[in-house]
Amino acid sequence: MENIEYTPEGAVSISYPTLLSSPLSLTASIDKAFGSNPDSLGIIIVRDLPETYKTSRERLLKLAYRFANLPLDLRERYAHPASRYSFGWSHGKEIMNGKPDTLKGSYYANPVVDSPKVSPAEREAYPEYYGENIWPSSDIEAISGFEQAFKELGRFVFKVGGELAVACQPFASSHLTDSSLSLAGLIRSSQTVKARLLHYFPPSPDSPLPTEDEPVDSWCGFHLDHSLLTGLCSAMFLRQQPGGDPAVVPPPSPTSGLYIRTRGGALTKVSIPADCLAFQTGEALELATAGKLRATPHCVRVGAGEGMEEISRETFALFMQPNTDQQLMATETFGQFSKRVFDEHYTEGNTTM
Repeated sequence: MENIEYTPEGAVSISYPTLLSSPLSLTASIDKAFGSNPDSLGIIIVRDLPETYKTSRERLLKLAYRFANLPLDLRERYAHPASRYSFGWSHGKEIMNGKPDTLKGSYYANPVVDSPKVSPAEREAYPEYYGENIWPSSDIEAISGFEQAFKELGRFVFKVGGELAVACQPFASSHLTDSSLSLAGLIRSSQTVKARLLHYFPPSPDSPLPTEDEPVDSWCGFHLDHSLLTGLCSAMFLRQQPGGDPAVVPPPSPTSGLYIRTRGGALTKVSIPADCLAFQTGEALELATAGKLRATPHCVRVGAGEGMEEISRETFALFMQPNTDQQLMATETFGQFSKRVFDEHYTEGNTTM
């Protein structure tokens, strides 16, 4: 019988070499991580990754900081309203908890496909997925190598996600409404892959941190991803340094970081080690399994700490999902479902900075 391993906080942990060599031996771990047990977290940690991963992660997350600290007018050149800010830079455009989210900035791109091969009609119908990537100009010295770093990390996370999907197949096929679907096939053939490079701004007079009773979702409100699976890098906390590169620092507080609600509703803080990747379930998978596999509710807490006004949080998420014409249930495709989600989080004319 498979020996299930856990992180200190109770998240299921699997070894990458095992995932590569014998993916079908991990069924019990995947069932425990993604299943419907009340204590299942809906997240799995992949450890023992190649050494190159750590370098790629650190390089891109520092570039996230540098981009977010460029002059406002320069950043906004890379905003793309026509895709509902789903390509390039986005700050203050997304609605979270009923108000524009000014606490984080995002840079969106498809690291796998620069120009999706779809019909003109599909491209017009789904600009959020089938647009062209927007990359910063290569002559901006502060963010030199941005495109290459984004693609390098994104493609590695996508590769590991595809391998995890293979390991998930015996588990997933018993829950999918259409058991003939291949989870790995849906992901690997997709033109809709989207990565989000995130910069969480430090608290400021405009976005203050509550001094008492700080809500658990103070940096990012509770939400579900609308993917099949989401790959997550460990966050990096950076302290501003006068006239130089930011310094990597520990989290500002033991309460800072990612929080998840278990299948049973308990709130659990989950730490992703810096040399590991995490994957969690999204709402598209919940719909494709008629609710048998549930999406993972999660949020991010600032965590009050000394010098917090100088500390930012950087991370990277990769959303792996099917093509827009893929039927999730009898009445709705992934594209139709996505439109509903975008309508909830974006409004016409929202240009709050």
